[in-house]
Amino acid sequence: MKSPGELAARLARQWENPAVRELRLLRPDQWPVSLQIGAPVSSSILTDLNSVRDHVAAWRSVRIGEVRWEEKRYRGVSDLVTVPILWQLHRPSEWVAAASDRAIQLQFRHLESVVAECDERFHALLVRRLSWVLERSADEVASVGRLALALRPGAAGGRPLRALGHPGVDSKFIERHRSLLVAMLDVLHNGEVSSRGLEAFLDASSSDDHWLMLADLSGALLPFAQCRVPARSLMTAPLPADHILIVENEQCLHALPRAPGTIAILGAGLNLKWMQASWLSDRHVAYWGDVDTWGLSMLATARQYQPRLTALLMTEELFDSLAERYAVVEPTTMPFQSDMQLSQDEALLYQTLLASGRGRLEQEFIPPDRVERAVLDWVGKNSVDRLQ
Repeated sequence: MKSPGELAARLARQWENPAVRELRLLRPDQWPVSLQIGAPVSSSILTDLNSVRDHVAAWRSVRIGEVRWEEKRYRGVSDLVTVPILWQLHRPSEWVAAASDRAIQLQFRHLESVVAECDERFHALLVRRLSWVLERSADEVASVGRLALALRPGAAGGRPLRALGHPGVDSKFIERHRSLLVAMLDVLHNGEVSSRGLEAFLDASSSDDHWLMLADLSGALLPFAQCRVPARSLMTAPLPADHILIVENEQCLHALPRAPGTIAILGAGLNLKWMQASWLSDRHVAYWGDVDTWGLSMLATARQYQPRLTALLMTEELFDSLAERYAVVEPTTMPFQSDMQLSQDEALLYQTLLASGRGRLEQEFIPPDRVERAVLDWVGKNSVDRLQ
């Protein structure tokens, strides 16, 4: 048989479990919660009657929830004995009160005030990640939530995060609340922000320079087969290649073939401002990105800086040929803008992807032989001489 204190300790431990906390605070169908008390055994009645009496008295003093009682007949006792069998709690406030823990009660009250101020979509996150809530005031958490709702992909437009304006948000607000903001944006955008990074998702400049991977596809242009350089260095340091292949994700390095006179720049993502470098206009430039709305948006940005570039492996024909096997849902799409630097076919593909239930074909899933053919065809069609 369990005493009120023992079950209170169990309830306190359950509060510390994020999954249990989420279910009980956000799912009305989880109530009531029933805890078995357990009836005394016959030997206790006969040999330790005082302990049984104390047990019964302790449960009769419980005023939280509902204690269920039963009359039981015990061997050696002529009268029926009324004993507590079950403790039922009907709502979260009873659970917290029954836990008999002052700290939990304070946490619950603070969580209540926070949840009341935040969009319902964030409630599960806040209940599960309680430490984030406890270290901030209700007003602060609510402000982070409002900011998350206001931000859209590419909202920074190249500005630093500190320059993002929003009512009640100072220049260091995002820095102070970055982890919570990313988590809230992930709720709204299906994990896209953690996947791409906050700066990339918002198209914000970073205080840390973006590093790019260079791959010498010719094997004779650089001292190393691969190396990393800060993006800003490419603004003033021309690369010794006639062909420059820009690749969205560096995980595609394994698919790139040997190609004469060619250097690949991998891992640029949304950081494409270095493509304004004047020396690039004197090169053959190609861009290869994911076939999704983000990839086409980056292609449009790249073409804004280098209008003569060639898009590789970003066609509706390629998407259709591989979609059944490799296409997946794009968690967050980049809205189409009519002034994007896209060809008519690319703009039509963009609309097709937006309307598709599975509108993302990632670079990594394109067969290497198709990548090799596309790259070598592009290199072969251009003269080794620089553009005139």
